Amino acid sequence: MTTNLIKYNELVAIEGGIHVQGGMNFEIRGSYSIVLMSTEKNAPYVDEILDEGIIKYEGEDKRGIPPELKKFVDQPMANKSGTLTQNGLFFQAAKNFKESIIEKPAIIKAYRKLRRGIWVDMGFYNLIDGFIEHDGNRKVFKFLLEPLFDEIEPKADLVHNRSIPGEVMVEVYERDGGRCTRPDCTATDNLHFDHKIPYSKGGSSKTAENIQLLCARHNLRKNNKLIY
Repeated sequence: MTTNLIKYNELVAIEGGIHVQGGMNFEIRGSYSIVLMSTEKNAPYVDEILDEGIIKYEGEDKRGIPPELKKFVDQPMANKSGTLTQNGLFFQAAKNFKESIIEKPAIIKAYRKLRRGIWVDMGFYNLIDGFIEHDGNRKVFKFLLEPLFDEIEPKADLVHNRSIPGEVMVEVYERDGGRCTRPDCTATDNLHFDHKIPYSKGGSSKTAENIQLLCARHNLRKNNKLIY
Protein backbone atom coordinates (compact mmCIF):
# COMPACT_ATOMS: atom_id res chain seq x y z
CA MET A 1 0.00 0.00 0.00
CA THR A 2 1.38 3.39 -1.01
CA THR A 3 0.45 6.95 -0.20
CA ASN A 4 -0.66 8.84 -3.30
CA LEU A 5 0.16 12.45 -4.10
CA ILE A 6 -2.42 14.29 -6.17
CA LYS A 7 -3.15 17.80 -7.39
CA TYR A 8 -6.36 19.57 -6.42
CA ASN A 9 -7.95 19.05 -9.83
CA GLU A 10 -7.30 15.32 -9.42
CA LEU A 11 -8.96 15.42 -6.00
CA VAL A 12 -12.02 17.02 -7.61
CA ALA A 13 -12.07 14.36 -10.32
CA ILE A 14 -11.80 11.54 -7.76
CA GLU A 15 -14.77 13.01 -5.89
CA GLY A 16 -17.00 13.17 -8.93
CA GLY A 17 -16.48 16.84 -9.72
CA ILE A 18 -17.21 18.12 -6.22
CA HIS A 19 -14.98 21.08 -5.29
CA VAL A 20 -14.34 20.21 -1.66
CA GLN A 21 -13.58 23.40 0.25
CA GLY A 22 -14.41 23.08 3.94
CA GLY A 23 -12.34 20.92 6.23
CA MET A 24 -15.31 18.79 7.29
CA ASN A 25 -17.90 17.59 4.80
CA PHE A 26 -20.41 15.22 6.36
CA GLU A 27 -21.84 12.64 3.90
CA ILE A 28 -20.96 14.91 0.97
CA ARG A 29 -20.61 11.75 -1.13
CA GLY A 30 -23.64 10.04 0.32
CA SER A 31 -21.93 6.82 1.36
CA TYR A 32 -18.99 8.64 2.96
CA SER A 33 -17.83 11.96 4.34
CA ILE A 34 -14.64 13.88 3.47
CA VAL A 35 -12.16 15.65 5.73
CA LEU A 36 -9.25 17.85 4.69
CA MET A 37 -6.23 18.15 6.95
CA SER A 38 -3.00 20.13 6.63
CA THR A 39 0.70 19.55 7.21
CA GLU A 40 1.65 23.14 6.44
CA LYS A 41 3.32 25.29 9.06
CA ASN A 42 0.92 27.42 11.07
CA ALA A 43 -2.05 25.30 9.97
CA PRO A 44 -5.29 26.61 11.54
CA TYR A 45 -6.13 23.27 13.18
CA VAL A 46 -4.17 20.71 15.17
CA ASP A 47 -4.48 17.33 13.46
CA GLU A 48 -2.35 14.39 14.54
CA ILE A 49 -1.58 10.87 13.35
CA LEU A 50 -1.39 8.56 16.35
CA ASP A 51 -0.16 5.00 16.75
CA GLU A 52 -1.51 2.43 14.30
CA GLY A 53 -2.30 5.19 11.81
CA ILE A 54 -5.28 6.63 13.70
CA ILE A 55 -5.98 10.27 12.84
CA LYS A 56 -6.94 12.62 15.68
CA TYR A 57 -8.82 15.29 13.78
CA GLU A 58 -9.80 18.69 15.18
CA GLY A 59 -13.26 20.16 14.59
CA GLU A 60 -14.14 23.45 12.94
CA ASP A 61 -14.11 26.88 14.58
CA LYS A 62 -17.18 29.09 14.93
CA ARG A 63 -17.90 31.02 11.75
CA GLY A 64 -18.74 34.67 11.35
CA ILE A 65 -16.41 36.03 14.03
CA PRO A 66 -13.15 38.00 13.64
CA PRO A 67 -10.11 35.77 12.96
CA GLU A 68 -8.30 37.07 16.04
CA LEU A 69 -11.13 35.79 18.25
CA LYS A 70 -11.69 32.36 16.71
CA LYS A 71 -9.19 30.55 18.91
CA PHE A 72 -10.85 31.90 22.05
CA VAL A 73 -14.42 30.83 21.24
CA ASP A 74 -15.74 27.32 21.86
CA GLN A 75 -16.22 25.27 18.71
CA PRO A 76 -19.99 24.99 18.19
CA MET A 77 -22.16 21.88 18.20
CA ALA A 78 -25.15 23.64 16.60
CA ASN A 79 -26.01 26.76 14.62
CA LYS A 80 -28.27 29.52 15.95
CA SER A 81 -31.14 27.89 14.08
CA GLY A 82 -30.62 24.69 16.04
CA THR A 83 -29.30 22.67 13.11
CA LEU A 84 -26.10 20.75 13.72
CA THR A 85 -22.79 22.15 12.53
CA GLN A 86 -20.26 19.89 10.87
CA ASN A 87 -18.87 19.29 14.37
CA GLY A 88 -22.33 18.26 15.53
CA LEU A 89 -22.96 15.95 12.58
CA PHE A 90 -19.64 14.13 13.01
CA PHE A 91 -20.09 14.02 16.80
CA GLN A 92 -23.60 12.59 16.51
CA ALA A 93 -22.43 9.93 14.05
CA ALA A 94 -19.59 8.89 16.38
CA LYS A 95 -21.97 8.84 19.37
CA ASN A 96 -24.48 6.68 17.52
CA PHE A 97 -21.78 4.14 16.74
CA LYS A 98 -20.37 4.08 20.27
CA GLU A 99 -23.86 3.59 21.72
CA SER A 100 -24.65 0.86 19.16
CA ILE A 101 -27.51 2.88 17.68
CA ILE A 102 -25.89 2.16 14.32
CA GLU A 103 -24.06 -1.08 13.59
CA LYS A 104 -21.17 0.30 11.55
CA PRO A 105 -19.14 3.51 11.94
CA ALA A 106 -19.40 6.34 9.44
CA ILE A 107 -16.85 6.11 6.64
CA ILE A 108 -14.51 9.06 6.16
CA LYS A 109 -12.23 9.84 3.20
CA ALA A 110 -9.17 11.86 4.29
CA TYR A 111 -7.01 14.16 2.20
CA ARG A 112 -3.90 15.76 3.65
CA LYS A 113 -2.61 19.08 2.29
CA LEU A 114 1.11 18.91 1.68
CA ARG A 115 1.58 22.33 0.16
CA ARG A 116 -0.42 24.71 -2.03
CA GLY A 117 -2.14 22.65 -4.72
CA ILE A 118 -0.59 19.34 -3.63
CA TRP A 119 -2.54 16.79 -1.59
CA VAL A 120 -2.00 13.33 -0.16
CA ASP A 121 -4.81 10.83 -0.68
CA MET A 122 -4.91 9.10 2.71
CA GLY A 123 -7.68 6.67 1.80
CA PHE A 124 -10.69 5.64 3.88
CA TYR A 125 -11.21 5.61 7.65
CA ASN A 126 -13.85 4.64 10.18
CA LEU A 127 -15.14 7.37 12.51
CA ILE A 128 -14.80 5.55 15.83
CA ASP A 129 -15.00 8.33 18.42
CA GLY A 130 -15.81 11.98 19.01
CA PHE A 131 -15.26 14.03 22.16
CA ILE A 132 -14.51 17.53 23.45
CA GLU A 133 -11.17 18.73 24.83
CA HIS A 134 -10.09 22.04 26.36
CA ASP A 135 -7.01 23.44 24.63
CA GLY A 136 -6.30 26.06 27.30
CA ASN A 137 -8.42 28.74 25.64
CA ARG A 138 -11.66 27.10 24.63
CA LYS A 139 -13.44 23.80 23.99
CA VAL A 140 -12.60 21.98 20.76
CA PHE A 141 -14.01 18.86 19.14
CA LYS A 142 -11.72 15.92 18.47
CA PHE A 143 -12.51 12.93 16.29
CA LEU A 144 -10.68 9.62 15.99
CA LEU A 145 -10.46 8.13 12.51
CA GLU A 146 -9.26 4.53 12.26
CA PRO A 147 -7.80 3.25 8.96
CA LEU A 148 -10.30 1.13 7.06
CA PHE A 149 -8.58 -2.16 6.26
CA ASP A 150 -11.36 -4.07 4.48
CA GLU A 151 -9.85 -6.12 1.67
CA ILE A 152 -6.54 -4.26 1.97
CA GLU A 153 -3.30 -6.13 2.58
CA PRO A 154 -0.80 -6.02 4.12
CA LYS A 155 -2.31 -4.17 7.07
CA ALA A 156 1.06 -3.50 8.72
CA ASP A 157 2.35 -1.68 5.65
CA LEU A 158 -0.78 0.45 5.48
CA VAL A 159 -0.45 1.51 9.10
CA HIS A 160 3.18 2.35 8.63
CA ASN A 161 2.65 4.38 5.45
CA ARG A 162 -0.09 6.45 6.99
CA SER A 163 2.15 7.25 9.93
CA ILE A 164 4.63 9.21 7.81
CA PRO A 165 4.93 12.52 9.69
CA GLY A 166 3.83 15.62 7.83
CA GLU A 167 7.23 17.25 8.12
CA VAL A 168 8.83 14.17 6.54
CA MET A 169 6.39 14.35 3.62
CA VAL A 170 7.21 18.00 3.06
CA GLU A 171 10.98 17.38 3.28
CA VAL A 172 10.82 14.48 0.82
CA TYR A 173 8.63 16.37 -1.64
CA GLU A 174 10.93 19.39 -1.65
CA ARG A 175 14.12 17.30 -1.71
CA ASP A 176 12.91 15.25 -4.69
CA GLY A 177 11.57 18.31 -6.50
CA GLY A 178 8.06 16.92 -6.75
CA ARG A 179 9.23 14.35 -9.33
CA CYS A 180 9.82 10.62 -9.60
CA THR A 181 13.35 9.88 -8.39
CA ARG A 182 14.18 7.24 -11.02
CA PRO A 183 17.04 8.56 -13.22
CA ASP A 184 15.17 7.79 -16.46
CA CYS A 185 11.91 9.43 -15.33
CA THR A 186 10.74 12.99 -14.73
CA ALA A 187 7.08 12.27 -13.98
CA THR A 188 5.31 14.81 -11.78
CA ASP A 189 1.89 13.13 -11.81
CA ASN A 190 0.55 10.03 -10.08
CA LEU A 191 3.33 10.10 -7.48
CA HIS A 192 3.61 8.01 -4.33
CA PHE A 193 5.63 8.18 -1.14
CA ASP A 194 7.68 5.00 -1.28
CA HIS A 195 9.80 3.32 1.40
CA LYS A 196 13.33 2.64 0.14
CA ILE A 197 13.57 -0.17 2.67
CA PRO A 198 10.03 -1.60 2.98
CA TYR A 199 8.34 -1.71 6.35
CA SER A 200 8.17 -5.50 6.04
CA LYS A 201 11.97 -5.49 5.91
CA GLY A 202 12.40 -3.11 8.84
CA GLY A 203 12.28 0.25 7.04
CA SER A 204 11.17 3.39 8.86
CA SER A 205 8.54 6.01 8.01
CA LYS A 206 9.95 8.52 10.48
CA THR A 207 13.02 9.64 8.52
CA ALA A 208 13.18 11.30 5.11
CA GLU A 209 16.25 9.23 4.26
CA ASN A 210 14.05 6.14 3.88
CA ILE A 211 11.27 7.81 1.87
CA GLN A 212 11.36 8.75 -1.80
CA LEU A 213 8.96 9.84 -4.53
CA LEU A 214 8.15 7.29 -7.23
CA CYS A 215 5.61 7.45 -10.03
CA ALA A 216 3.04 4.66 -10.16
CA ARG A 217 4.88 2.83 -12.95
CA HIS A 218 8.21 2.68 -11.14
CA ASN A 219 6.64 2.01 -7.77
CA LEU A 220 4.80 -1.01 -9.17
CA ARG A 221 7.98 -2.21 -10.86
CA LYS A 222 9.96 -1.88 -7.63
CA ASN A 223 7.45 -3.78 -5.42
CA ASN A 224 9.40 -4.84 -2.28
CA LYS A 225 12.83 -4.85 -3.90
CA LEU A 226 15.61 -2.79 -2.34
CA ILE A 227 16.09 -0.40 -5.28
CA TYR A 228 17.21 3.17 -4.52
